[in-house]
Amino acid sequence: MNDKVKTWEEAVQWLREQDSQKELVKAAFYDDPLLEAAQRFEQSSEWAAVREFFIEKKGSTLDIGAGRGISSFALAGDGWQVTALEPDPSELVGAGAIRSLAKESGRSIEVVETWGETLPFPDATFDLVYCRAVLHHANDLKDLCKEAYRILKPGGKFIATREHVISKHEDLDEFLRSHPLHDLYGGEHAYLLREYLDAIKAAGFKIEKVMNPAESDINLYPQTIQGMKKNASLKLKIPRLFIPIALLKFRASLSNVPGRLYSFVAVK
Repeated sequence: MNDKVKTWEEAVQWLREQDSQKELVKAAFYDDPLLEAAQRFEQSSEWAAVREFFIEKKGSTLDIGAGRGISSFALAGDGWQVTALEPDPSELVGAGAIRSLAKESGRSIEVVETWGETLPFPDATFDLVYCRAVLHHANDLKDLCKEAYRILKPGGKFIATREHVISKHEDLDEFLRSHPLHDLYGGEHAYLLREYLDAIKAAGFKIEKVMNPAESDINLYPQTIQGMKKNASLKLKIPRLFIPIALLKFRASLSNVPGRLYSFVAVK
């Protein structure tokens, strides 16, 4: 590990200072002003795809591992009563950033600084638990899922998006070597698809949807399904209309790229 950079905040700050990583910084919503980054996420194809799973529902939501608060901002904009769970106090990538975003935007976001494995809430508190790129960072994947189940109301939804998947445990090192920040702060991880599914099911959830890397704009962002169809049509020299989404989904299901993204929707 690089001894010069040890915290998540320092790693992201280093990334922001690299001219070669400007596109990645923007795609990951690490750029400033934070309010503009949050507004861009709220208007993104990723968020449009996520909110399809609860567009008719409103209530209380817990955003686990809220980071800079971009998802909490979008949830509050949709009318949810939002609690952002973020253990890092950072003003750049943690709880401090979320509080600043809430103050500047005027949106109500309660911030709680703790970990997802030990949630300080009574049973059946929330209507929705949302995690964006969080499960693969869990100190204990099964405990985090169990806690999410416990604090959800009956019928409540659990949505975990953009989780890194590997095909076999031996692929983990390859993924970690390819990650732009792992060498700097050592906090990345990935699980087998069955390990995610087993943890979610063991908590008590009924899984409603499993989305592979090309099945939804949730996983594809900043790319889109329509963009993939366009690229495929140019490569195959056939009209985009004749390229079914099912084909893209099937091809993605065969992928063994270490760290590819999956998303999950489950219900209590």
